[in-house]
Amino acid sequence: MTSMASSNNVNLVHCSYSQKSHHIHTPKNNLSRVGFLASDMQNRIRILRQSVKVKANVGSFDKGVETVNGKKVNGVRLGDQREKISSKDCSFEEPDDRGVLLGRFVENRFVYRQTFAIRSYEIGPDKTATMETLMNLLQETALNHVTSAGLAGNGFGATHEMSLRKLIWVVTRIHVQVEKYSSWGDVVEIDTWVNAAGKNGMRRDWIIRDFVTQKIITRATSTWVIMNRETRRLSKIPDEVRNEVTPFYLNRDAIAKEKIDHEKIEKLTDETAARIRHGLAPSWSDMDANQHVNNVKYIGWILESVPIKVLEEYYMGSITLEYRRECRQSDMLDSLTSMKTRLLKQDKKIPISTTLNACGPTPNARGTTSTPNLECTHLVRMQDDNVEIVRARTVWISKQ
Repeated sequence: MTSMASSNNVNLVHCSYSQKSHHIHTPKNNLSRVGFLASDMQNRIRILRQSVKVKANVGSFDKGVETVNGKKVNGVRLGDQREKISSKDCSFEEPDDRGVLLGRFVENRFVYRQTFAIRSYEIGPDKTATMETLMNLLQETALNHVTSAGLAGNGFGATHEMSLRKLIWVVTRIHVQVEKYSSWGDVVEIDTWVNAAGKNGMRRDWIIRDFVTQKIITRATSTWVIMNRETRRLSKIPDEVRNEVTPFYLNRDAIAKEKIDHEKIEKLTDETAARIRHGLAPSWSDMDANQHVNNVKYIGWILESVPIKVLEEYYMGSITLEYRRECRQSDMLDSLTSMKTRLLKQDKKIPISTTLNACGPTPNARGTTSTPNLECTHLVRMQDDNVEIVRARTVWISKQ
């Protein structure tokens, strides 16, 4: 059932469309109210799609002092005579390829591409997109990839065969490298693809480009395994599931293997951590469709134990997250952080200091002064029994 409005009035006419006869049927008493014939309906829809005109009423009010109900008011002139109203046409052209906005396959369907605009609520105090924003966009693109490929079952990113077996994907490790953070209003283009990761894992990679310059500004890679939705235990990839996803595998690396953070993330304790934030509590809105805390939420908890001075004077150049256990809404958490400064020399780490407050200028090899980059180690753990949930490592680049 559809509703159509006449171009001359706002009366709604209820019609029904028959797929067999390809005709629109209307009640006899409504025929006189229909301002167009069914035969040219497609032409009108085509014209409407090409150009949508929005009528905006703009009043020409005089400033001054007037009276309302016998009382003087300052500001807009409010007389008995209606003000003259002028109409201003605001038109815009719909993009020719809506697939660019909704997502599409490229490179023989091995790569899924989607475009996003950075919204005002996705930026931080420095007016650029946050790491949480980037991670959410990566996740959204991945889920849309599965859906557009026709693989989506009734789970959160699970395939049909996975849904039949009550299986879900869970991320074990993700590494993101950011060269530039987009600003409010910028448009980014994200490509994603998948490949095998060992015998029982899957790797998913992403690259983010600036839509205007087409320059790659972010690269990411991740490893996923399968877990039983009810027992919450890891599972091997069934052959039926492997047969579903293998046709989409692409042997390509978003980040060169020698540039991926493969180093072990050390465990933090009360003795080795420089800062600890207690009492973090997941809320209902932090849960995802798989009934556990969404993996992006941990970034915010990690930042709870990072000094405010670091957040103000540095930007996060990379992050590596190593997920070790699920987190539920009833859990209370601690966030731990340790920090050391480092300089980058030919992509090799050179530790300079291990003090948390070493955020000021540091002499470099030439004797001049430079601001070192910072490397942080993080841990999110259960508050009651100190069981680890997420280990992480971040590298911070000075904004100077």
